[in-house]
Amino acid sequence: MYFTEDFSPSERAVLSRFFTNTDRPVFALVNLPEVVKGALFARYSRTPKSLRRLFLDEFYNQPEIGIDAIAGALSGPGFDGDADLKLERAEKLYERVFSGYGDDSVAQLGGAHLACEQASNLLTKVLERGRIAAYLEQSTRYIYYDQKLGERYRYLTPPEVKGSPLEAVYVAEMDRQFEAYSNVVRACKTHFEQRFPRQPEDSLTVWRGSIRAKACDAARGLLPAATTSNLGIYATGQSYEALLLRMQAHPLAEARDYAAMMIGELRQVIPAFVRRVDVPDRGGVWSQYFSDVREQMEEMAGRLKEPPADVPEVDLTEWDADAESKLAAAALYESSDLPDSQLTALASRMSADEREKILRAYVGNRSNRRHLPGRAFERSFYRFDILSDFGSFRDLQRHRMLTIDWQRLSPAFGYSVPEAVEENGLADTWNESMDRMTELHGRISDSFGPDVAQYAVPFAFRLRYYMHMNVREAFHLIELRTDRQGHADYRRICQEMHRLIGEKAGHRVIADTMRYVDHNQYGLERLEAERKSEQRRLDAAGDTRPDENG
Repeated sequence: MYFTEDFSPSERAVLSRFFTNTDRPVFALVNLPEVVKGALFARYSRTPKSLRRLFLDEFYNQPEIGIDAIAGALSGPGFDGDADLKLERAEKLYERVFSGYGDDSVAQLGGAHLACEQASNLLTKVLERGRIAAYLEQSTRYIYYDQKLGERYRYLTPPEVKGSPLEAVYVAEMDRQFEAYSNVVRACKTHFEQRFPRQPEDSLTVWRGSIRAKACDAARGLLPAATTSNLGIYATGQSYEALLLRMQAHPLAEARDYAAMMIGELRQVIPAFVRRVDVPDRGGVWSQYFSDVREQMEEMAGRLKEPPADVPEVDLTEWDADAESKLAAAALYESSDLPDSQLTALASRMSADEREKILRAYVGNRSNRRHLPGRAFERSFYRFDILSDFGSFRDLQRHRMLTIDWQRLSPAFGYSVPEAVEENGLADTWNESMDRMTELHGRISDSFGPDVAQYAVPFAFRLRYYMHMNVREAFHLIELRTDRQGHADYRRICQEMHRLIGEKAGHRVIADTMRYVDHNQYGLERLEAERKSEQRRLDAAGDTRPDENG
């Protein structure tokens, strides 16, 4: 069915080291530096040759390049010579091949995995801001944050505060805050163990995991934004460049210092892709542009003297009034031969029942929440203004296929107190902790400004942000974040989003077809997920017995 390219035995021997097969039309590249993969694909777009033939003719067999140039820093049989020299030659190859291709397009052709550890929860939001990248962040519900890292609790002392007269006060208050967290999370654990006794069908592993998640969810509001986290990132060179340019212009020293560390590491694996980040007349000018715009907008916003209006926790502030009509037209587009304007006019003249039939047919019989309607549902939008606890924002901010922006974190909008904290008689501890951190916030703000003062604000305090998304993304976000295993606080926010779509916007059909939105309330949210995880472990091990010892 497919043409099989003819390679000599010696060529196949070479190709087998760098490609997963030599005779099929689909194959993966292995044992090559990212810079060479990017150069290969860039050249690939402008040649009639197959990638394997291109590799042999223009990369491997060139006398001035040879295997040392494409081997990069690899070692092993056939990879002799100095690793630094090899990588330097690979960089020269990149420059030669990419010179006529344009920086932005080819910067998408190589990527890197980066581990970012001991980043504050302010910095993780900066790191996760980019849309086109993959992130995995340490969760607050699976570990107890009173476990120290060395001799210190898991929090960052901001560079601005370090070495100042306020440092000792900051450290003392942070230590007290983590001690309060420790007392509350342990008390909540005991409370939930008594409230939700282990069921006969559940192993100790399942039960303890569910209890731990419930206790950590209840206590996480005490954690300050200075709490450190670990984050894994996979991104292209272009995505890293955009991230680093923003970080270099960031008002927090932590972000700027971290950017310098990231550039140093990325230059060891994809150096050519980040070469212009700190070049003064390239990345330097770009970062300065971001900084200048931010300063101007801060000045203009400072002129607004009106106090914040009293608004609900979740408010649908803007939507497409003709959404269901437009979505019906868009749904017909792919299967029709009519122009968009004509379909839009036809759909607007249809009865509500006719449009509903089209929309329900397009959504189909969804047997799984991952079965999402197609791109037609990207035509219309919703914009939500939200005032929620910072902890919930942390989870919702990770959704990247939408537009989200947020205001500065502060104690201005008050904080939430979990039901479990009140039931355990710990409300006084909770409130006293919030009062202390509010005072610390004020002292830091007076000395270093409101940006640095954010480190002292606990997760329980409210933050204002907006989320602007198309209808298709609303399906994904609202159904995922109302799943029973989610945190009760962000489940409530997304349940309200769903209600507003149906009632305030009047998009009944859209709301109805979000069939996996869960409006129920649960005791142990993680219980079913823990049960399923254990069953998968048992299936993989070929065992049917739960772990009775935990």
